Amino acid sequence: MKRIIQFALVLFFLVSQIAYSQEYNFPSKGKIDYQLTMEDEMMLDSLQAYTFKFFENEHDIEKGIVKDRAASWAPASIASTGFGLASFAIGAERNYISRTEAARITLNIMRFFANSVQSADTNATGYKGFYYHFLRLNDGRRTWKCELSSIDTGLLMMGVIFARNYYDLDNAVEDEIRALAGLLLGRMDWSFLMHGSEGRFAHTISMGWTPEHGLHDFGWAGYNEGLFLYVLAAGTGLDNADKSYEHWLKSYKWQTPYEGFSHVAFPPLFGHQFSQAFIDYRGIADAYMKEKGIDYFENSRRATYVQQLYAIQNPKGWKGYDAKTWGVTASDGPGDQYNFDDKKFLSYAGRGTSGPDYNYFDDGTIAPYGAASSLPFAPEIVFPTLRNFLTAYGNQIWGKYGFYDAFNPTANWVDNDFIGIDQGPMLIMIENFRTGLVWNNVMKDPIIQKGLNKLGFKP
Repeated sequence: MKRIIQFALVLFFLVSQIAYSQEYNFPSKGKIDYQLTMEDEMMLDSLQAYTFKFFENEHDIEKGIVKDRAASWAPASIASTGFGLASFAIGAERNYISRTEAARITLNIMRFFANSVQSADTNATGYKGFYYHFLRLNDGRRTWKCELSSIDTGLLMMGVIFARNYYDLDNAVEDEIRALAGLLLGRMDWSFLMHGSEGRFAHTISMGWTPEHGLHDFGWAGYNEGLFLYVLAAGTGLDNADKSYEHWLKSYKWQTPYEGFSHVAFPPLFGHQFSQAFIDYRGIADAYMKEKGIDYFENSRRATYVQQLYAIQNPKGWKGYDAKTWGVTASDGPGDQYNFDDKKFLSYAGRGTSGPDYNYFDDGTIAPYGAASSLPFAPEIVFPTLRNFLTAYGNQIWGKYGFYDAFNPTANWVDNDFIGIDQGPMLIMIENFRTGLVWNNVMKDPIIQKGLNKLGFKP
């Protein structure tokens, strides 16, 4: 019976989407071949312009660092800043700001991190070439007793890599950007964050370190948003990177939630998007993916389709879920004050679904950035979804920086905030879909090429 239900869902999906699938050829490299309408172009223009305003308005003027979220109480986030480095350049390309202004902000960021306090003290900005997850806006030092974060530093450094390739003019500002990028990338001491040879996370990169407790017990093991981290580490001097990557691959979970959509699963959509905001995995594969006959781009495409199929199936009966309302990923949520009957709601959580039998914290909350950031993978289902968000919910889920972070029709709740690590991937992935700007500038960097080669990625 389960197979019959799944077949019916897939058949319904294929019939309902045939008009879109005929317009799209899944690419290996080059421009994504999808027939954009004038309405599509106008929607993307508006979405990018509004989303960019977050980075324009929510960065520190002196240091350049970008806030974690728009809320007045929020500190800066190094991951938001990493996405911001690419976002400021997108703003220049789209004529929201001048290239001169984008370069000025970028140089401020580079100078701040290059000159920041690097020590094991509890009141530093970073240590051993890595940086604390959250920083105070007034002085740029650690706040909330947060961790020295490997993944967030990695996202910052991916922005740095983009910047040193994008800002290629022969002038004092852009020359200094490139020089400081080399300094920042060159002082990352990966040995400091490596787990030893024993335990569940042997030979993996630790998730973080604090001066109070040392290394975190957990390490980056696949598959999740940390995929890019091993490429970056391999390209910047991690010893035995290939061995570490083998341990990353060992914990992959290959799933077939619906016939025809087998993939390496990670329920929250952001895990399929963060790495590919910077690295273009089309047409290249590591040993694991080569054996499966696909690349990571195709893997993310299937994960995107699975989310839509799950919303059509809607096994938990959440209000609003359908073929054009989906996107379960890490986001704000209603919280338990909205609980009623047997409905339980969460605040911020790493929500996600890879089908009815493998989901995290699904409580009926939809994050528009989850669908929007999947645009390069499956535009034929993302465009109808974005249009539906705007027509069905309108100003309820739209504010000064575009889509609010999340909404929940069952709880009759809409977030009133914007989060940097959600705004950034959305802006970047739309631009990658349209022009490939971030992919093109990151992929030509020798660090990325060296890292991919060390980890065995081949055409």
